[in-house]
Amino acid sequence: MNTPSYKTISANSGTVKKEWFLVDAENQIVGRLASEVAKILRGKHKPSYTPHVDCGDNVVIINAEKARFTGKKLSDKQYVRYTGYPGGQRFATPKVVLEKHPERVLQYAIKGMLPKNKLGAKLQTNVFIYAGTNHPHEAQQPKELKFNS
Repeated sequence: MNTPSYKTISANSGTVKKEWFLVDAENQIVGRLASEVAKILRGKHKPSYTPHVDCGDNVVIINAEKARFTGKKLSDKQYVRYTGYPGGQRFATPKVVLEKHPERVLQYAIKGMLPKNKLGAKLQTNVFIYAGTNHPHEAQQPKELKFNS
C-alpha cells in the first residue's frame, strides 16, 4: 500500500525562532495581562508549540507601576513569603509591593502562570519588567503588542 507518512514535528532549541515583544502595562488588569504574557512566553501562540521546549518569545513590559487590580484586591490580596526562620512568615499587600518594587507584582502574577519546574524557571528569564517607559532593549527592536484594544 502506498500511503503518505505523516510525522509529528517537535521543535527543539535549534529550530526555534525567538522574537521580541513590547507590552505597555498602563491601565491593564494584572491577571489578564499576566495570562497573555505567559502564553507568549510559553509559545502557545505558535503553530510549532512543543510542551517540553522553550519555544516562546521574549517579552519586555513597560509601565508596570500603572497596571491595575479590580475590586478590592489592592488591599485584600496578600503575597506570602517565608524567611526560613521560626515565625518568619511575612505578608505584603499589592499596595505595599507596588510602592517599593512595582515590577514585582507582574513578576509574581506571571510566575504563577508558568510551569513549576526547570522549564518554568527558564521561561521566567525571558520576561523583562520595567517601572517606567525606558528599557535597555531597543537594539532588539521589539514589536509592540496590544491586548484588549
